[in-house]
This record gives sequence, structure tokens and C-alpha cells, in this order.
Amino acid sequence: MMARVAAQAPPRFVPFAYGFRPFFLLAGWFAVLGMGAWLWLYTTATAWPGGLPAWQWHGHEMLFGFVTAAIAGFLLTAVPSWTGRRGFAGWPLALLSTTWLLGRIAFALAGRLPPVVPALVELAFLPGLALLVAPPLLRAHNRNTKLLLVLLALWGADAAFLLGQYRVSPDLAAASLQFAVNVVLLLITVIGGRIVPAFTANALRQRGLEVRMRSVKALERTVVALMVVMLLVDSLFPNTALAGAVALLAALAHAWRLAGWHGHRTLGEPIVWVLHVAYAWLPLGLLLKAAWLLGGFNWAAFWMHALGTGAAATMILAVMSRAALGHTGRPLQVAPAMPWSYLLLTLAATVRVFGSAWLPLGYQGVILLAGCLWIAAFGIYAFVYTPILLKPRVDAKPG
Repeated sequence: MMARVAAQAPPRFVPFAYGFRPFFLLAGWFAVLGMGAWLWLYTTATAWPGGLPAWQWHGHEMLFGFVTAAIAGFLLTAVPSWTGRRGFAGWPLALLSTTWLLGRIAFALAGRLPPVVPALVELAFLPGLALLVAPPLLRAHNRNTKLLLVLLALWGADAAFLLGQYRVSPDLAAASLQFAVNVVLLLITVIGGRIVPAFTANALRQRGLEVRMRSVKALERTVVALMVVMLLVDSLFPNTALAGAVALLAALAHAWRLAGWHGHRTLGEPIVWVLHVAYAWLPLGLLLKAAWLLGGFNWAAFWMHALGTGAAATMILAVMSRAALGHTGRPLQVAPAMPWSYLLLTLAATVRVFGSAWLPLGYQGVILLAGCLWIAAFGIYAFVYTPILLKPRVDAKPG
């Protein structure tokens, strides 16, 4: 009898019970460890042990390591909800997670390996993710099927980066990173444009506030179209006045869109206001880009970090910390430490973007301070959410 009860006891750890679990865990810890490695390389002027220029390793891994892990966790969790299909779990999820890890190892050693080895390992992850999420999307004729193009675009950018590395072409490597950033910003524009107003409306409704989220079809189409145009212009005419003009138009469209979502009413709910903060970095970053390209203002020179650290990383932190609660049966209330995580990451982005112009620290000091703030932000997330992501749902449901 005791043996039967023991056999039926639920597992203590379930890292592969649902798509968000391994990838939100990997993204959080890699954000901490990857940034720590970059700070060590930068401040000590140490060459990357794998033989790559440190800036190439850092730029690539933040995008194709940290960001793609978060995207994988989001898609593997959202696709079952979108299509009504069974969630991804078990050995396919473990295999995909292992592929991601092998990609990090292979890229770290890329300078010491034949080029074909890191290329094959690194470029296997996004196709593997697509193979999992494509069948349910296609069978359901879901409107989000077009997100497969995002995975294809990111895979192409990764391949171009590796080609630039093989041919020792810093220009191609840099162009591929900017292309990938623009693809991620397009994803934030589409997905953020859905979840930020929806989650805000739900939160306000629970407080007894009925508000109408402004949604103008012409504006929604325009803001997405402008981001697509920006991606194309940055690819064909990078760092030109035309690119600056497109960025300015996109910034104004995003700002007008955000103004209709009642963010000022969410100040008492960190899990909601952080979404607005993340999205606000998008028009701000684009305004800085326009100021740099059109006016050459020094205080706007680090616009890329406003978009990368401010918009992308903050949106990732916001979505991961929210989704992990909802999909493990917990109330949508973050732990007391998490608002500090949100604030520290916001401060990290602010220091990285404006510190060189406004703080008496010197460029290296700015990078060190911003990096430490980043590590603290994601360190809080990692420690708070590791047990949540590894242990079963609190309501005993599967997943």
C-alpha cells in the first residue's frame, strides 16, 4: 500500500512540464552570467577565451542567447493557448533546451573550432523551435502563424553574423545584429500592442475601473508598417537621414499608441506598470535614434541600448515574471523583491543610455555601473523564479 502511494506521489521538480519553464529559467540565469562575463572581459581588457572579439560575443549572445531563449519560452507557452492544442512538454522540450545550451557552448568556443561546427550547432535552435510551434499554428490556421517569419528572420540574421565572423567582416556582423534588434522590436510592437492594453484593462477592471483602451485601426496598421519600413531602411540605408526620419515617424506613432493605454492608472500594480515602462522605451529609443542620425546629438549616441536594454530586456522581464505566475497557478502578484528588479533594470538602461553624457564616471565606469544594475535586476528575478519554474503548479494541475 505504501509503495503504491509513493509511486503516485507527484514529482518534486518539473523543469520540462511546460514550454516556459526551461527557457524562462535559462534566460534569467544567462542574463546574469552572460553580463558578468562581459563586464569581466571589458573591464580587464581580456580577450574572450574562445578566440572571438569580446564585443562580438556580447552582442551575439544577448540577442541569440538571452532574447531567443525568452522568445522560445513565450511561443511554447502562447501557441497552445492560441490554438487550443496540448502544451509542449517532456523530451522534445528537453532536447530543444539542450540544443540552446550547446549553441552557447559552441559559440563561446567558436574561435577554436572549425567554422562548420559552431555554425551547425548554433543554427539548429531556431529551426528546432519552429518545428515544434509550426504544426499547431498551421493546422489551426491561426493568425499568429506569421510569427514563424520572425523566427526565420532571426535565423537569417544569426547565419549572417556567423558568415561575417568567418569572413572577418565586422560590418556584416554589426549589420546582422541591428537587423535582429529591429526584428525583436517588430515582435514587441505586435505582441506588446496586444498584451499591454489587454492586461491593463483586466487589472483596472478588477479594481472596479471600466476604461476604454484606445484602438484606432489606422494607427495600429501604421505603427506596424513603420517598423517594417524601418527594418528595410536600416538594412539598405543604415545610419542615414532617411533612417532617422523613419525612426522619428515610428517614435511618434508608438507614443500616440501608448498614450491611449491608461498607464498612469497602474502605478500601484508593478506587474502592470512595468509593461508600460518597457513599451515606453520603444518611442524614447526611436526618438534618440532620430536625434542622433538627424542632429548628431551626443546625448543620443547610445540609442541602441535604449531599444535593447530598455525596450527588449524590460519587456522580456515583464512578460517572464507575469507568465510564470499565471501558468503555475499563482495569483498575478509579484514577490516584494520584483518591483526592485523592474526599477534596477530601468535604471540600468537609463545609465547605459545617458550616463556618458550626464554622469562623471567615464565611459568604462558607465558600462560597469549599468552592467551591475542589470545583473542585480536579473539576479533578483533568477532567485525569485527558479523555485517557481522548477516546482509543480501550486494548484496541482499539469503544466
